[in-house]
Amino acid sequence: MALTALALNCSLKKTSGEASSTDAMIAVLKKHFADRDVELAETIRIADHNVLPGVTSDEGEGDDWPALREKILAHDILIFGGPIWMGQIGSIAKRVLERMDAFLSETDDEGRMPSYGKVAVAAIVGNEDGAHWSSAQLFQSLNDTGWTIPAVAACYWVGEAMGSKDFKELDDTPKAVAKTATMVATNAAHLAGLLKGAQYPGIEES
Repeated sequence: MALTALALNCSLKKTSGEASSTDAMIAVLKKHFADRDVELAETIRIADHNVLPGVTSDEGEGDDWPALREKILAHDILIFGGPIWMGQIGSIAKRVLERMDAFLSETDDEGRMPSYGKVAVAAIVGNEDGAHWSSAQLFQSLNDTGWTIPAVAACYWVGEAMGSKDFKELDDTPKAVAKTATMVATNAAHLAGLLKGAQYPGIEES
């Protein structure tokens, strides 16, 4: 059963030709997903788009979210990538989560949100503490909005506190990161395959 993934890069910077540590972490996961026959179809840099603040699926004129939402939901696995800022996940990632809040009121006749049956994992980078807190923020919000979180769902790297070396500047992927990426990809692909073959049963409206 063919599976596809889509990645969100929630860097605070627009694409400028400068290397991105979030992209570098997504690339690590892309390789390990490919080893499990999961294609990463696209990486979307959210900062390149006009995602308006709000909690609906369409905030009106000039809002790029409706088209991005459609792309996200067209795939089986979401790689949610973002940097740590001030010890927590960055503001652009939070905006994406806020827009997904609309899923709660967009259920089908059996109470299933549009994201039901789809798997989400995290790709987190930073030069300070906060990877566990950032993944906790992501996973609680993603689970609340219908995404399924597999075992070992976060691949992260944090550099030396107040250091100057970024993940994108490493010569090689650290062994611990590569091992974690293998587990993330393996578990996510397994779970997504099961859910694609057997959707959640839903609950009949009383």
